[in-house]
Amino acid sequence: MPIWGKSERIMGKLKLLTLVAVARAPEPLAALFFAGRRKVVDGRRIDAKAQALGELFNSVRVPGVTPTLADSRRSLQILADKFDLPSPAPVQKRDVMLPGGAGERPARIYDTDLSAMDRPTLLYIHGGGWVQGGIDTHDGLCGQVALEAGIRVISLDYRLAPEHKFPAGPDDVLAAYRALRASPRVWGVDPARLAVGGDSAGGNLTAVLMHDLSAAGEALPRAQVLIYPAVDARMQSRSMEALKDAYVLPRDRIQWYLEQYLPEGQDWLDPRVSPLTSPHLAGQPPALILNAGHDPLYDDGSIYHEALTAAGGEAVLHPFPGQVHAFVSARRAIPQAVDAVSLVSRWLAGRL
Repeated sequence: MPIWGKSERIMGKLKLLTLVAVARAPEPLAALFFAGRRKVVDGRRIDAKAQALGELFNSVRVPGVTPTLADSRRSLQILADKFDLPSPAPVQKRDVMLPGGAGERPARIYDTDLSAMDRPTLLYIHGGGWVQGGIDTHDGLCGQVALEAGIRVISLDYRLAPEHKFPAGPDDVLAAYRALRASPRVWGVDPARLAVGGDSAGGNLTAVLMHDLSAAGEALPRAQVLIYPAVDARMQSRSMEALKDAYVLPRDRIQWYLEQYLPEGQDWLDPRVSPLTSPHLAGQPPALILNAGHDPLYDDGSIYHEALTAAGGEAVLHPFPGQVHAFVSARRAIPQAVDAVSLVSRWLAGRL
């Protein structure tokens, strides 16, 4: 028995090392490795590098087993450290404190010239299921957008659940946005050229901010960016069922995130939880929405795009049919992640 256990451990390590190598290998080699084994869901074939990253996730994080909160937070930081690119050297950074819903919150400013004033600006809201992630996990992404778009990016470290349950997160985002508009010269931003964006839970919080501002009759940003956003807590879409066992973000993980985030008795269809239900979709700023074809949230992005356009708004949807959730944060491994960030940057440059 001890010998068999040792053999299993060796094989497990070999498999892990192989998947790491494939995830970092050129795309043609990854395609060759997965030849004849690429997953297809509703006609969408997974990208070979995305499958390599997904298999790597499953080898580290056993499907069907919920990790501890500490392990969950650690895994997102490892993803960023190992598979995302660092903030570009020309980008300057400064850590600051922004007003939040219950006191100041850490934030980081990115720009090629931090002394410049009246800058077009993106307030960035990181993803992580409302329970993980922060300034450091999205450092490279924010720096790259600042450089490519030629804008200032301000990344907000909002309060996380379960230590700070809903509505702590949306309250922090709302307070930070109001602070940027109220004192633009303190932060060097041009309030007339202010956008808000985020990925996953950050996309949710971006959409919630649009609801909050519209409901309060306050000035909306110039534009919004929603990267695989979660907008409907009912989790009853076609992609939720078809991709319930998806790589990176299976449906049971989404359920767990929501249970950590929301207090007992909270209405999951409250527009501040499920912004798809907001009665204030009309009149929102132009939206850029990205979604991934092998992500249970695929339909969230598509349906929200339809809802915004049906309400008379301007929205652009860019699907990445072969990608998995969180792919934008894996630019070192997935070439399409680089394309996605460039797409976001070009769109923001044109809007701001």
